[in-house]
Amino acid sequence: QVQLAESGGGLVQAGGSLRVSCVASGGTFGNYVVGWWRQGPGKEREFVANIGRSGSTNYANSVKGRFTISRDNAKNTVYLQMNSLKPEDTAVYYCATGGFSDIFYTRVSGYNYWGQGTQVTVSS
Repeated sequence: QVQLAESGGGLVQAGGSLRVSCVASGGTFGNYVVGWWRQGPGKEREFVANIGRSGSTNYANSVKGRFTISRDNAKNTVYLQMNSLKPEDTAVYYCATGGFSDIFYTRVSGYNYWGQGTQVTVSS
């Protein structure tokens, strides 16, 4: 059973950048989509970005043009580069994967495996 572990979160000022990583162990991402989700204080978990095995991507409108998701299949690692961060980006960021290959699938129920999350805090 694959296990996911995020890292790289922290505190950053508005306008700054941060990169978070997600490593898979006990298995691989295989041909499946890997996604980043986030949950801000008092908010529901929301979709951030998906990436397919070939590198195709899909982003939430709120992060499009600021965030970049990438993937290193050899290292079983997925990254989320976050630029021009805003206070409203403050959240726990989770990576997740499930048995599907459609990058436009964004229902939380479809992701079978989740990491423990990493906190990203953007100060104003």
